[in-house]
Amino acid sequence: MTPARPEPPAAVTVVGIGADGWRGVPETSRTALLDAEVLIGGPRQLDLLPAECGGQRIAWPSPLRPAVPGLLAAHAGRRIAVLASGDPMFYGIGRALTEVLGPGTVHVLPHPSSVSYAAARLGWPLEDVDVVTLVGRPAARLAAALHDGRRLLVLSADAGTPGEVAALLRDRGFGPSRMRVLEQLGGEKERVGAEATADDWPHPPGDPLNVVAVECRRAPGALRLGAVPGLPDEAYEHDGQLTKRHVRAATLGALAPAPGELLWDVGGGSGSVAIEWMRTHPSCRAVTVERDAVRAERIVRNAERLGVPGLRVVTGTAPAVLAELPPPDAVFVGGGLTEPGLLQECWRALPVGGRLVANTVTLESEAVLADAHRRHGGELVRLAVAHAVPVGGFTGWRQAMPVTQWAAHKTADAPDRRA
Repeated sequence: MTPARPEPPAAVTVVGIGADGWRGVPETSRTALLDAEVLIGGPRQLDLLPAECGGQRIAWPSPLRPAVPGLLAAHAGRRIAVLASGDPMFYGIGRALTEVLGPGTVHVLPHPSSVSYAAARLGWPLEDVDVVTLVGRPAARLAAALHDGRRLLVLSADAGTPGEVAALLRDRGFGPSRMRVLEQLGGEKERVGAEATADDWPHPPGDPLNVVAVECRRAPGALRLGAVPGLPDEAYEHDGQLTKRHVRAATLGALAPAPGELLWDVGGGSGSVAIEWMRTHPSCRAVTVERDAVRAERIVRNAERLGVPGLRVVTGTAPAVLAELPPPDAVFVGGGLTEPGLLQECWRALPVGGRLVANTVTLESEAVLADAHRRHGGELVRLAVAHAVPVGGFTGWRQAMPVTQWAAHKTADAPDRRA
């Protein structure tokens, strides 16, 4: 059941404010702040307002997000102004408020974001820059954005973030990357602070209000990770339970991830399919199910190293644990196909338009896939990969075990052909 929205206040206006404080607030935003009966924001933001803003001042509690509905309900019928850093709709409180109150009920008055200021100061075209926020998020997510020659703007959580970024760059083979820390952007204390490569980062923490600019440079010999599925097998820690590179690329192609979609990866192994699903777009989500606890811990490490620490790992046996998972947009079954009811439960959980892909190398599981193909249609293919290897003084082919793959889309007008 969808929770009822709180009774809306008389008006909610979200006002962006920068490091320049009241001086940089335009007239329309000033009017909203002066007229408000309740002023909500962080302590630093509230301190930027002059005494003429006479509304009741309330600092956000921590954690912030769960407090939003109750705080708004407590002031129902009053004019509320919420303060936000820069642009409220760019990784800001504007999103939470519109999700709680509904679209069209919140009036947003933006201010230039710290990202806009940083791009202007650096002379970087904003459309050519990747933005990664580490505010309330693990630094490991930065790893997915590391590509030689790319420019990144990292939104810092605090004064210690630049040092964390430098350490991560060194660990992921990007130590030669140039870093610059831009502090108090738009304010009187604005400055370009620390500057060096990640390898040579000597600087102690500076101002907590900062953005880190990174010009990515891969170290010589560091493993190259591309932007499409099919990462090198060496990118993964594994015990042999790994969907190999070429088969993995074909599998992700059949799964066809799209922004915002959720994947079930059943029989996670090393987590490679779920990880590369999530790397296709920052909003892609995945849950991997792995019955072996040691492998589950390994999946967590792989996800963190490859920049998708948000991968959810469920330790348990399918199909028993599947009922606890949110509905998927796509399902990959990489193991356990002979488990009674597993494939049927995965198919049942899919919505119309969902995709299911299953791989196997055994005759017993291949029979399960052949039966599914008869019942639901789709595509049944055999994937065979051979690698050139030395044969005495010559070169020959070594064939890997062929993989049988069933891929199908669930449609409203596709009844069970065996029913």
